[in-house]
Amino acid sequence: MDKTSSKSHHLKRRLIRLGLYIAICLILLFLLFVGLTLLGTFGEMPDRDEIRKVSNYTASEVYSADNYLLGRYYLENRTNTQLKTIPKHLIQALTATEDARFYQHHGVDARSTFRVLLKSILLFDKSSGGGSTLTQQLAKNLYPRKNIGFLSLPAAKIREIILARRLETVFTKDQILELYLNTVPFGNNTYGIETAALVFFSKKTSALKVEEAAVLVGMLKGNTDFNPMRNYQSAQERRNVVIRQMVRYHYLDQATADALQKLPIRLNPRKLQHDEGPAPYFREYLRKELKNWAESHPKPDGSSYNIYTDGLKIYTTIDYQLQRAAESAVSDHLHRLQQQFNQHWNGRESWKDDPDIVQQQIIQSKRYQALACKGMNHESIIRQLKQPIPMSIATHRGTERVNLSPIDSIWHHFAMLQAGMLSMESRTGYVKAWVGGSNYKFFKYDHVTSQRQAGSTFKPFVYAAALEDGTQPCDFFANDSTVYTEYDNWTPHNSDRKFGGLYSMKGALTHSVNTVSAQLIMKTGIRKVIRLARAVGFEANWPEVPSLALGTGSVSVYELARAYSAFVNQGYTVEPVFIRRIEDENGKVIFAQGPAISEKAAFSQNTAETMLAMLQQVTNQGTAASLRTSYGFTSEIAAKTGTTQNHTDGWFVGVTPDLITAVWVGGDNPAIRFRSITYGQGAYMALPIFARFLQKFYQHPVYQVAQNSSFHIPPETMATLNCPDFKEQDVENLQELLDKTEESIGDFVRRIFQRHKKYRKDEND
Repeated sequence: MDKTSSKSHHLKRRLIRLGLYIAICLILLFLLFVGLTLLGTFGEMPDRDEIRKVSNYTASEVYSADNYLLGRYYLENRTNTQLKTIPKHLIQALTATEDARFYQHHGVDARSTFRVLLKSILLFDKSSGGGSTLTQQLAKNLYPRKNIGFLSLPAAKIREIILARRLETVFTKDQILELYLNTVPFGNNTYGIETAALVFFSKKTSALKVEEAAVLVGMLKGNTDFNPMRNYQSAQERRNVVIRQMVRYHYLDQATADALQKLPIRLNPRKLQHDEGPAPYFREYLRKELKNWAESHPKPDGSSYNIYTDGLKIYTTIDYQLQRAAESAVSDHLHRLQQQFNQHWNGRESWKDDPDIVQQQIIQSKRYQALACKGMNHESIIRQLKQPIPMSIATHRGTERVNLSPIDSIWHHFAMLQAGMLSMESRTGYVKAWVGGSNYKFFKYDHVTSQRQAGSTFKPFVYAAALEDGTQPCDFFANDSTVYTEYDNWTPHNSDRKFGGLYSMKGALTHSVNTVSAQLIMKTGIRKVIRLARAVGFEANWPEVPSLALGTGSVSVYELARAYSAFVNQGYTVEPVFIRRIEDENGKVIFAQGPAISEKAAFSQNTAETMLAMLQQVTNQGTAASLRTSYGFTSEIAAKTGTTQNHTDGWFVGVTPDLITAVWVGGDNPAIRFRSITYGQGAYMALPIFARFLQKFYQHPVYQVAQNSSFHIPPETMATLNCPDFKEQDVENLQELLDKTEESIGDFVRRIFQRHKKYRKDEND
């Protein structure tokens, strides 16, 4: 053997020994990693029994009465689906792209796994990628990786190999596919194929087309890089890769694939965040109620339901079309009203000159607080807040991008008018629409449940108490300016500042006459009125003063709707109901609810019918007559407008045989109000929202027949209203009127004289 051959032979032997040495080291290193993995060093290593119990967080879903998905409550935005509902072409796209030998291997594809392990263990190459079967990916989804530094990748790969083998011994291939598709992440806290189909295409997985399924499968390689909402071109290229893989494995023919690859990605995105979508104020109120429900309705095993993880299906009474109509009515009217409000105050915004308001609004703003946390002083913060920057602001048409200083944005939002509206079925109390404000993203305060002074919308309960006490609709009362000396010389004033003549009880309600309302509460008794108010569901503690007759007590939109239900239901109130049933994740009904009617009537059937008849007069010829004259309604509508002191709150309650709708309009701060009764009255601020909503209600296919509904008030009850609203003072009562006038003037002069004496005494002191 020559020297060259000897050297070659020697080198060959050395390479063999080196190869064996490397192989032994790899095996030992591999065994070391396996041992450490089995000991749980690199993360949880569940046994087969634990794997059998595997579950994942499933979002609870909220549905409307017409089965529209309103939103979700979740920690992870996920809805589980069954494999049988997933189209065959989606499974084909998935296996062709992610794991072509899925049905042949037992959790690990040896060929690709060896390649990946070699790179990741020897070279610590994080880009080695690939090699993971669907079962291994499922293992990673169920049991997330643990960061242990530079050993993280090889440790994770080995751990997932072991877990994949265990998964394959516990579950069938179909079960693994189902688990995988329900756990795979699509970014933005979106998990599972069912949720992804809804978020990107607004449809169920079962309805996905081949090209749509290919988009979602393509995102599995990188849910940010191949997200069609962020990187359209990359997503389209990746989709076409998936389609070509389907051709490669004979799931598609070339002609079909060519046609599909030419199509654009037609997204129909749907946002499922808590603060977006339909009925956000309602969903937030419902969320709090559901948490209370969960505490009092345990599972069969005694544990509590979790609305964020247990995959509950909550079926509400909300009608999706009516909810949209309500939101549109509020948005359209507030948009127009805000324009008038801005013109009304143009350059004369009194709140900007109020030091208390200025200080409060600026210091409480998020931007001020953030800068203060950085250690900036007040003067520096104010200078920075006066500099225009790009930002998003709320409008009554949605969110708008503008260049504005934070100070100006504070005043913009401060001066925005708000609204609260609740509409429910008159007989059942089923809530059909709930609007708590103009923009939930910016204004979280719910004006359906917030308390504001009721104004004249409270008067019907004073009148109901008077009827119960024996007063008749055609009893007449003098429209006099009366001083109630025992109540700090309080004097009620009518909105038109006119006095004189006589109003029938019916007429006084029709025209919302304050002087007569005050007389009625005094004649009936303030305590009797408060007792009746309690009986119909008002909850606040009010002082026993005659001004209560004019609505100085605080109420909510929610309470008003509930209270007015007593007029439609023969004196019995109907509690607002917003949940019809709740199902667990398996479809079993675990809670159901029907109408909730009070056990005891607040007043008699005759009083209820009489009040309905009188409230219809408010619509026919009173403060709500624009429903007839301007909006053209011919159906039966009982109604009441309401306006509080200084035009701070505008109210309207409309009652039909089928629907009760309460509306409030005003500012978050009482300073946000019109300066005149012309614009500030409930008939102008709140009534148009009801009118726009009722128009949509009567156009709804289910409720069109409601235009012909009737309160069915007996003829004998209608006969008790057969009198004029107003008449001039009778001659025989003239002397009494003069005596009262003289007494009032005398009281006035005495008060002036007493104040003058006190002023002189204080001056001398």
